[in-house]
Amino acid sequence: MTLVVYFHGDNILLERAKAKRIAPEDLHRIYNIVEELKISSGLEETPSIYVIDDPALEAFSVGRDPKKSAIVMTYGLLTRLNRDELQGVIGHEIAHIKNRDVLLMTMCSVLLGSMIILSHYPSYMSWSQTVVTVQEPSKKQYSDRKNLRTAFTSIFLGWIVILALPFGSSVSLAFLIAFAILSLILTPLTVGILIGLPFAVLLIYYAISRKREYLADACAAVYTRYPEGLASALEKIASFTEQLQSATQATAPIYVANPFGKHGTERNKITDTHPPIMERIRILRLMTHISFADYNSAYKEVHGTHKTILPTYMLANADRIAMLAATADDVDYVQQVRETSAALWNASNYKTVTCACGTRLRLPPTYKQSEIQCPHCGRINPV
Repeated sequence: MTLVVYFHGDNILLERAKAKRIAPEDLHRIYNIVEELKISSGLEETPSIYVIDDPALEAFSVGRDPKKSAIVMTYGLLTRLNRDELQGVIGHEIAHIKNRDVLLMTMCSVLLGSMIILSHYPSYMSWSQTVVTVQEPSKKQYSDRKNLRTAFTSIFLGWIVILALPFGSSVSLAFLIAFAILSLILTPLTVGILIGLPFAVLLIYYAISRKREYLADACAAVYTRYPEGLASALEKIASFTEQLQSATQATAPIYVANPFGKHGTERNKITDTHPPIMERIRILRLMTHISFADYNSAYKEVHGTHKTILPTYMLANADRIAMLAATADDVDYVQQVRETSAALWNASNYKTVTCACGTRLRLPPTYKQSEIQCPHCGRINPV
């Protein structure tokens, strides 16, 4: 599992999200932003750009190292955010790539998946149903009890073999009884570990995910020198209610914001994949100048704590830099929609037929006719 995810995890995530790779000439404005932030962050290579044809506002990054990385954004994000907001989101994702968060979270997800697989031998989750049932047992409940007895028996015998193995054929009856008693003690403990370990790993996975989100927010503020850009983008994401169709609970931690979160009512819980989005916005807007130390101070103020959230080495190099002013957006909403739609059509191998009247017709790869009639002027155009 580790080898497959390490070498092909990015392809699996991109395929699962139904993301299309976009050429630089099709989204030159977005590639320009990525190139700017690649320089300001010191990233070695420029990430590729992928787009998901979905109206939700989401983004994530993939790649086991900065030399093989990509930033994935939805159609909704590209068409609804202005330049400063897009810079904030892209800066956040570049920070994940530069800090190797993608690789870290991928390895954590493999560990979590392995623990869940181990815990499902056999179906321990039916234990609670078996214990609390007070009605007449059904065939399924009888099967659950049988599975539980089989699990205890197999683990019990396994412990006897493991404990007696070093002694070989010299094991006496007294020793065997002692091993059986010890195995009886160890068996419930083993079952408890198998049941509890996935939940423990899950909490660690979420805790790591939340901490890396704070770090990526701080880096995005430093890279862009404009914290309000990311804060405003998160505000739009929080107010947008439509969920990303391709998101799953397993992939939720990789997104810029929890794709299943009710952002208006969320609280900081240990089972959350992300910090509360409103809290992230407050921290960014409390920054008075650009430095990791200032972000850390804003975090302490919001949380009312003396604990730091950023690594010590980042706080040691905390130069004070003035914030940039907001930039005037160079395109309007209609232009953004046309540009992004055209990029998705090209990525999906759509054909373009331009009629003499100026109408541009987009034909899917499945269109097999040799000609098409213009819906505006009625001319017949060859394909």
